[in-house]
Amino acid sequence: MHVTEHLDKAKDTLFSFEIIPPPRGKTVRDIIDIVEQIAPVNPPFVDVTSHMAEATYDELPDGSVKRRVKKKRPGTISICGIIQNRYGIDTVPHLLCAGFTREETEDAIIELNYLGIHNVLAIRGDESNYQKVLAQGRTRNIFAKDLVKQLVDLRSAKFLDDIANSEAINFCVGVGGYPEKHIEAPNLKTDIRYLKEKVDAGADYVVTQMFFDNDYYRTFVKACREAGITVPIIPGIKLIDGVRQLSSLPKHFHVNLPDELVDEIHESPKNVKEIGANWARKQVEELVNEGAPCVHFYVMSDARPAVKIIQELG
Repeated sequence: MHVTEHLDKAKDTLFSFEIIPPPRGKTVRDIIDIVEQIAPVNPPFVDVTSHMAEATYDELPDGSVKRRVKKKRPGTISICGIIQNRYGIDTVPHLLCAGFTREETEDAIIELNYLGIHNVLAIRGDESNYQKVLAQGRTRNIFAKDLVKQLVDLRSAKFLDDIANSEAINFCVGVGGYPEKHIEAPNLKTDIRYLKEKVDAGADYVVTQMFFDNDYYRTFVKACREAGITVPIIPGIKLIDGVRQLSSLPKHFHVNLPDELVDEIHESPKNVKEIGANWARKQVEELVNEGAPCVHFYVMSDARPAVKIIQELG
């Protein structure tokens, strides 16, 4: 079922999750454990992130340097297949512009369609220290709106090469939004204009970057509606569970943490998990009461605190 179908049929706020593939060298058991944690609350869909290759440099005994290019977290498509077909939970694999050709994207969509997966999140992806060299005849999407257009074309059976008697592939396409604006955008107004371009290209819904002050979400939704963006906008929530996240989250995700939350953690660092969960619970309760279509939890290795919030809210 498409994400938008879940949203249309729901009478109350839904709850979804986003997980990341285990690092290279680990087994899928890590993912299975998380899915089994969230299964009791019947999430309508689960996002699985995708990661482009990165370059690493190893110094050899003779002093020379060897360059390696590899993905630290491969397996997005396989993980989505396991979750959807073993647990019956719709999955939303992330597809990137960065590090992938349009031809690879088309192949990925065909594989996902074979697996019965009909949702994707189209994102540009962050810059990396590895820039993929395009082979002759290969092309790439530069921006997320370009990726959305490619995916929408497949709904009309428009493949990169003309194929006789080709069949349409009907995918629901989500895109990302930034309540505090994307770091590269000069201001929120410009960022929302870019978001509207993605929606105008055919995106069906928006899921936001994490935020810790619901006023950012309210302001963002209001500005989106005024700009003519009418698709559902799903808020993203992250539970802080470690003191180091006070610096790592702003660094990597460019989000602001409220003074009250930071002060409380500094005053009682041993209780950071409880403080983070309580803060998220208040956020979620407000969002539910205000009629958010869905609350999307960003989880890493432990989804139980988020599941507890859902269960407490009934």
